[in-house]
Amino acid sequence: MALYSEQRLMVHNSLSGKKELFEPLHEGYVGMYVCGPTVYSNVHLGNCRTFMSFDMIFRYLRHLGYKVRYVRNITDAGHLEDDADQGEDKIAKKARLEQIEPMEVVQRYTVDFHNILEKFNFLPPSIEPTATGHIVEQIEIIKVILDKGYAYEKNGSVYFDVVKFNSDHEYGKLSGRKLEDMIANTRELTAQDEKKNPQDFALWKRAEPQHIMRWPSPWGEGFPGWHLECTVMSTKYLGETFDIHGGGMDLKFPHHECEIAQAEASNDVSPVRYWLHANMLTLNGKKMAKSTGNNLLPHEIFTGDNPTLSKAYTASVVRFFMMQAHYTSILDLSDDALLAAEKGYNRLMDALDLLGNLNTGKQSDMDVAAWKQRCYDAMNDDFNSPVLIAQLFEAVKTINLVNDGKASLTQEDLAVLTEVMNAFVFDVLGLETRTGAGVESNKLEGVVGLLIELRNAARANKDYATSDRIRDELAAMGIQLKDGKEGTTFSI
Repeated sequence: MALYSEQRLMVHNSLSGKKELFEPLHEGYVGMYVCGPTVYSNVHLGNCRTFMSFDMIFRYLRHLGYKVRYVRNITDAGHLEDDADQGEDKIAKKARLEQIEPMEVVQRYTVDFHNILEKFNFLPPSIEPTATGHIVEQIEIIKVILDKGYAYEKNGSVYFDVVKFNSDHEYGKLSGRKLEDMIANTRELTAQDEKKNPQDFALWKRAEPQHIMRWPSPWGEGFPGWHLECTVMSTKYLGETFDIHGGGMDLKFPHHECEIAQAEASNDVSPVRYWLHANMLTLNGKKMAKSTGNNLLPHEIFTGDNPTLSKAYTASVVRFFMMQAHYTSILDLSDDALLAAEKGYNRLMDALDLLGNLNTGKQSDMDVAAWKQRCYDAMNDDFNSPVLIAQLFEAVKTINLVNDGKASLTQEDLAVLTEVMNAFVFDVLGLETRTGAGVESNKLEGVVGLLIELRNAARANKDYATSDRIRDELAAMGIQLKDGKEGTTFSI
């Protein structure tokens, strides 16, 4: 019997604003769609946190025995600078500035995205479709929405008619906004505007002469609106109605609101049963933003090459730090928080290292069955990873007491404890042991430190040939030495 039949999973549905019992459309199967990155720059930590939250949710659903089809898209066209219908395409702008092809931009940052997620030990999605790979389907759904009277064409662009849609549907039900209030708080259209109403959004945009990314359509050469790709790809691979749609809180309006409208206008059914939204990551109490410099990229944490943190941290420590907060709450990243997370992570790993060598007794001083259910109760309460971690540390206390001869566990209870700890730490939370990247990183630091000492000695003896050789050989292996007032440091 699958675990999901024994557990009562509750999820917070953004559509109702309540926790609801999770009951998938088809027993034993879950369809989940998560909005992926727009690949015009290196993936930032805030995005990583969102994707990590849904990786954890994906992992727990699989742990419960569900067969999950997880679709996470790649946006490689149609996302304009201001997240609406104005400005330049983010990818095309990057391509123009660097004088390369847009698909070179896409390839570079898609590879970066995958590399970073692999370091964080993400499971790959079942399907990872791209916007450019579904232009035909996007054009076809626009035709359907036009035929049903919920869109209009103007000068080669096609816009979704929000007012018409709202006359027999409810636009704003996900974000809790009323169309009347939105209209009252927006400026009046000018003669140059193509839209009937300010709230209308683009399904297809006419390509201006300078626009690099363009495709033929019944309305002329152009490109799809940003919101359209997710409606097309989610329903293509998961059906007109599917179980879970996830993304960051910042996507709730207008992106997800527009997705609902497009799906209901074209398919006459509400597309998603449970909407889940992950909250943001801040840095030292302030919003992360490249424009203000209050920003950290994942590789800057892994190498320690940044002015914000006192040292480098492994991907598992960062992942453990992020799992210590509920996915719907704001999480603040700081050096102190990462140092504390590192201590906690090491305590957890120390305890797991002890499990294989504990002596067993005739009785148990811990109710392992009740503890096991509390672990499930935590995750069944809208994937409450911080409460789960608190339960894991209850087990850590017992493991240490048994190791010190101050408590006892039967062989049967120790086997259950070991199985459950491994399942939740590695399979559900997605952490890795220190025998992986963490230990290797420490070994590397020691070796490079020794070479720096040898190089310093060679320079002191005016043996510049040896000094230069050490520097150049390390550089050839991708390890760069940096000489400064405080001594020599390195980055990879």
